[in-house]
Amino acid sequence: MKTIYCVEDDKSIRELVVYALKASGFEAQGFENAAGFYRSIEWQLPDLVLLDIMLPEEDGLAVLRKLRASPKTAHLPVILLTAKSTEYDKVLGLDSGADDYICKPFGVMELISRVKAVLRRVTPREDQEELIVDTIVLNNSKHTVLVNNQEVHLTLKEYELLYYLMKNRGLVLTRDKILAAIWGYEFEGETRTIDMHIKTLRQKLGESGNLIETIRGVGYRMGESK
Repeated sequence: MKTIYCVEDDKSIRELVVYALKASGFEAQGFENAAGFYRSIEWQLPDLVLLDIMLPEEDGLAVLRKLRASPKTAHLPVILLTAKSTEYDKVLGLDSGADDYICKPFGVMELISRVKAVLRRVTPREDQEELIVDTIVLNNSKHTVLVNNQEVHLTLKEYELLYYLMKNRGLVLTRDKILAAIWGYEFEGETRTIDMHIKTLRQKLGESGNLIETIRGVGYRMGESK
């Protein structure tokens, strides 16, 4: 059973979210501030965190940055809960490492749906030999890529980039995340390198290259399968 932590200072919202999660088959626990949350993850990591941005003492974005900076929690899925709905705030949250965000007020069914979607996306898929997104078929055991049943020849980095995007389809990936995953943290090249590889990858994929979406000011996302 998946465990979800909800960090929300509004008691009524926190209790509603925890109740809805439990009713949907999750283990759930609520925290009114970052301090209680930090103490809890010391002995048990959840499978996902719902994190309010407007927290007292230490806001949600500061908490998120700490999670991403620690090897123990760097890949912990986080969905931001925010009353802010401007494009800048959404981009700031995603650029800080959030996997998704939900703007208040939100419906319980939407919340549960978004939680399940993120959990599906972050579940390891190393056992999958084949990834399919729309017209693109990547066979990892054969190291081949087919677009509309026609083989496309990619360089090693282009292949690794496509695999990373497809494996994380639907998730917004910052340039820093992509750089770390494909080139490694020790790589000293500029993030412009990623943009250049995305450009050539799109060209080789033809019309299917449009599935690689640019998230302005943040990075890239592979569109969901139709």
